[in-house]
Amino acid sequence: MANSDNSVACGIHSLLPHCGWIWVALFVSNDMKGEQSLQYIEAEMVKKGVCLAYSEKLPDTKSSCHIETTDAESLEVQASQWGEHQADGWGAQLCGGVLYNSQVKNDWNCLDYLKPSVFRDGDLVLGVFFPLYYMEPEREMIQLSFLLKPEYKVVASWLFRVDLRTIVLTVSVLELPSRKDIFHRSQSKSVGSGEAYALSAKDLHQCNENREHFPCPTGKARWLWKNYQHVLAFHFAIQEINKNPHLLPNMSLGYQFYNGFPSDQFTLWSTLHWLSGQGIFVPNYNCKKQDKSVAIIAGTTSTFSAEIGTLLELYKIPQITYGPFDPLLSDKDQFPSLYQMATSDSSVVHGMISLLLHFGWTWVALFVSDDMKGEQFLRYFEAEMVKKGLCVAFTQKLPATKRLYASTDITFMTRISLSSANVHVLYGEVRSLISVDFAGEYFLTMGKVWIMVAKWNIVVHETYRALHSFHGGFSFSQHKGEIPGLKHFLKTVDPSHYPEDFYFVKLWFHIFRCLPAGSQCGEIGDCPPNNSLEFSPGDIDIMTISDSSYFIYNAVYAVAHALHKMFLEKVEMGSPGDAAQPKLLPWQLHPLLKKIQFRNSAGYNISFHETRHDVVQYDIQNIVNFPVGLGLMVNIGKFFFKSSHDEALVINEEMIEWPVAFKKTPQSVCSQSCGPGFRKVPQEGRPVCCYTCTFCTDRDISNQTDAEQCIRCADHEYPNMERNRCLPKLVTFLAFEESLGMALACTALCFSVLTAVVLWVFVKHRDTPIVKANNRTLSYILLITLLLCFLCSLLFIGRPNTATCLLRQITFGLVFTVAVSTVLAKTITVILAFKVTKPGRTIRRLLVSGASNSVIPICFLIQLAICGIWLGTSPPFIDTDVHSEHGHIILVCNKGSATAFYCVLGYLGSLALASFTVAFLARNLPDTFNEAKFLTFSMLVFCSVWVTFLPVYHSTKGKVMVAVEVFSILASSAGLLGCIFLPKCYIILIRPERNSLKDLKKRATVSRLKSISKIVGDGFIDPK
Repeated sequence: MANSDNSVACGIHSLLPHCGWIWVALFVSNDMKGEQSLQYIEAEMVKKGVCLAYSEKLPDTKSSCHIETTDAESLEVQASQWGEHQADGWGAQLCGGVLYNSQVKNDWNCLDYLKPSVFRDGDLVLGVFFPLYYMEPEREMIQLSFLLKPEYKVVASWLFRVDLRTIVLTVSVLELPSRKDIFHRSQSKSVGSGEAYALSAKDLHQCNENREHFPCPTGKARWLWKNYQHVLAFHFAIQEINKNPHLLPNMSLGYQFYNGFPSDQFTLWSTLHWLSGQGIFVPNYNCKKQDKSVAIIAGTTSTFSAEIGTLLELYKIPQITYGPFDPLLSDKDQFPSLYQMATSDSSVVHGMISLLLHFGWTWVALFVSDDMKGEQFLRYFEAEMVKKGLCVAFTQKLPATKRLYASTDITFMTRISLSSANVHVLYGEVRSLISVDFAGEYFLTMGKVWIMVAKWNIVVHETYRALHSFHGGFSFSQHKGEIPGLKHFLKTVDPSHYPEDFYFVKLWFHIFRCLPAGSQCGEIGDCPPNNSLEFSPGDIDIMTISDSSYFIYNAVYAVAHALHKMFLEKVEMGSPGDAAQPKLLPWQLHPLLKKIQFRNSAGYNISFHETRHDVVQYDIQNIVNFPVGLGLMVNIGKFFFKSSHDEALVINEEMIEWPVAFKKTPQSVCSQSCGPGFRKVPQEGRPVCCYTCTFCTDRDISNQTDAEQCIRCADHEYPNMERNRCLPKLVTFLAFEESLGMALACTALCFSVLTAVVLWVFVKHRDTPIVKANNRTLSYILLITLLLCFLCSLLFIGRPNTATCLLRQITFGLVFTVAVSTVLAKTITVILAFKVTKPGRTIRRLLVSGASNSVIPICFLIQLAICGIWLGTSPPFIDTDVHSEHGHIILVCNKGSATAFYCVLGYLGSLALASFTVAFLARNLPDTFNEAKFLTFSMLVFCSVWVTFLPVYHSTKGKVMVAVEVFSILASSAGLLGCIFLPKCYIILIRPERNSLKDLKKRATVSRLKSISKIVGDGFIDPK
């Protein structure tokens, strides 16, 4: 049923030119079929222009596990013939498809030597994966880290086995020290029988020459020596457990650990190697005589845990992860056999928010991985930012895979550099964070503060050339207790304690350039006796315990406690034999692991319960890498979280090292803060953090920065000029001491004195014709009333009290009513005097009887009734005016009833209008005894003053309003005094000769003739 193998050979010939492989070695079986295949392939290679480096026939009788060393040596000789240099003198054996050395010919070979795993036997064996090195993919595609400065170069050699049925391509990992001969040592992973094949340095040279047409499969390797601390923490835990007589007594824990890093090929290869027990992978088959494997400890990244978890789930093998918590891995439907040592880091959002609020950073850029975990973090973080009034400047999702030197890098890095946000938050899987600083070699981001989580430490310790971009940043790490004895163990351990661990040999030689006696490679160089990992360089820093190392320590103890409990249960059930020689199925651990709870040596409770901690505590570390290469993580604070209403942040700002671009605590705001005295006004269409600042109004203040609203001062307070404090107002009123009050009081007194003098003059000259002719009694009443008018204005000046408030308006209204009614009575008297033509007439009787004088009491009583009603219903009272004058409280007399006040004024105005009308009608009577003209003019002045008073009074407030009323009282009173009495005083005092009866008669005759002449002139009397 099988097809001819010639079609497979054609496929191979098509693949070789496509990849630019023109220099090929052939390995075929040593039989007829292999001979035929060799002839056919060589013929086709000639047609395609592909050259044969050499061919090797593989005998069928030689076991794949027992290839002679000379075969490997012959390969080296052949390699030296088509390579440019001699190889390093390796002897090799192939067992199960795994290449390893059988003879160490020199020191470099031993140091370069890598096996698939490190194994130490025990009654029970743990499988462990540590990320100790990884291979960088092609230059065109990067999946991890950025700005790499590798110490070792690796050739991704494409090896293939030809049996005309399958083609197996693998990637070899080996370091090529600079200026040393290049020779590939490969680790093949064939299925079934087969051998490994290697390309020489000449192959690589040929490939590089044709790179312009076909990409060469070259790459780089990176050793993560910082992560070797994970191995040492694991060794320490195993050592403690094996020495502990109370935990797994009479049993020993062994281990088999592999390099583990997310890689589609090596992840599954290492897992299959651990499951099958050898290099030949047969599905669901284990060639180990006695299976001692109990559990897997792995998972620097969730990607790695998920990749091997799918395979381990087939066998229900427990996997305990020591990497950062991932909610996807907690899905028990998909990963029922997976346990995470790390707790949920959802509360780290609150820690980051608290840190932002502490420093006032309201304008933040977010960088999250483009996956489900990053999306969950983004949604939660943005929701919390909205609650706290923080804003997102921009959000960048980081892909897990991207093109190196893609055109988007320049745009991306320029966006970071030009962003107004000085604070960047980083969150996501390690592989997705490459984009952040990949182009940092050309776009330095020293002016940004990065806030990240502890998993970023993995990348931080990989960066040498660009870590200064993160200098001054912050890292959140879940708090971990100090494990007693671990640091002493790290100081004293050396490769001689673990001779099977070839990784330790490479690390020690990398740091000290020597090896102690008892190590795998023997003594190399002259190692001082005081060599210790305590003196490791800053970029390795073995002594600073990482989160992963702490979790690894706890994970080993969790498995040990679960095993111990299971064996105790067997003993209690009466199976001591099983306990002595345990036969364990890994799935039996699941019920125990789910319920396991113990206290570790650091004093912390360890379990896998979802609510294992009531209070979550984070250590806040400051990344210090100045000068470049220092690479310190300095604890500068802590964050405690129990609930959104019960959290605390403690920061020691004095210990913080900021990025070199900042001399002090940096700011990250969209708009500069609004200081006290201002309030924020949001900008339309922009986030709430973007706003303008507006000065508070004249009655408001803001005493804090970035106030949303201004605060109204109390009525007895007023804002200062800066609008940031309320000051107590000064109580003020129209006082006699101030200039305005003093001027008005002096004016009132002067007019009062003047009125008294006029009254004295009139009394003294009471028998003179001019005094008697104008109704002497009414003149006395009017002068006395005007004196009271001037004096009543003093009631409006000075500190108001209850008495003055009651007397002010009432006295003013009554006194002015008497004055105006007196003027009206005088006007009526004049009219009656000139209307008398015959004795005995009624008008004469009215004139003689003084009936006109009755106008005064009538008008007074009416005004008194109005004032009585005012006082009875709503009397005036003391009040304060807090708004009229800035910074002052003005004591005023509230009128009580504005209606009553305007009724008093209205009645007074009606009397004034009546007096003015009557006087105006009598203005043309003979003026010898007639004062109607003066009365008319005086009432005109009076009415003008009070008509002007009304609008002015209503347009003023406070003390000015009182001053306007006082001025109106004085002006109107002075108008009456001046217009009515000054002309008479002039005659009495200056022209006394005119104040005689003879002169009065003469002037009366002249006045009468003028009146007759006027009448004749008007045509009323015939001159004939």
